[in-house]
Amino acid sequence: MKQKVKKRIRLVFLFLAASIAIIFILDNAAMRLYPVKYSDIVQMYSQEYELDPLLVFAIIKVESNFAPDAVSPKNARGLMQIIEKTGNWGAQKLDIANYNSGMLFIPETNIRIGCWYLSTLYDEFGDTDLVLAAYNGGSGNVSQWLGDSRYSVSGKSLDLIPFKETELYLKKVKNSYKIYKKLYENQF
Repeated sequence: MKQKVKKRIRLVFLFLAASIAIIFILDNAAMRLYPVKYSDIVQMYSQEYELDPLLVFAIIKVESNFAPDAVSPKNARGLMQIIEKTGNWGAQKLDIANYNSGMLFIPETNIRIGCWYLSTLYDEFGDTDLVLAAYNGGSGNVSQWLGDSRYSVSGKSLDLIPFKETELYLKKVKNSYKIYKKLYENQF
């Protein structure tokens, strides 16, 4: 009888050890897929502009997958995929000396302008879904959609996003954000 109990205890112990190892491996794999690269810069500018750094990481993940030299078909550049017009506007507002659009490939400059722009969109729209839609589809478009009863019944939120790319972008960022919160909520 004692042998059977000892054998069961060993099996339970092995099962628990294997379970813990699997959880550890999965968490590490998830952290490799959802990294927190440039965390010092993201934290600094997230704090300055009162943003959730985990949301900024989610945006960078979706926009460029943390590739500082990324360029989109629309010539958006860097980690947060800033277009030249927004980069010029941000650099002027932030008084970045000797700014040129090539500086959008510098992680600190890109994240600084990206966080400033997100903050500007929050000032304009106040709602994360609207901010993300504007970040991807343009603030002018979001303002028009809010004023059109086909897309917004209340005029305060979007019931339908007419740009499929923006609708998918919103879903991707929100899903990434959930994962970042699950993985790193206690670290940031």
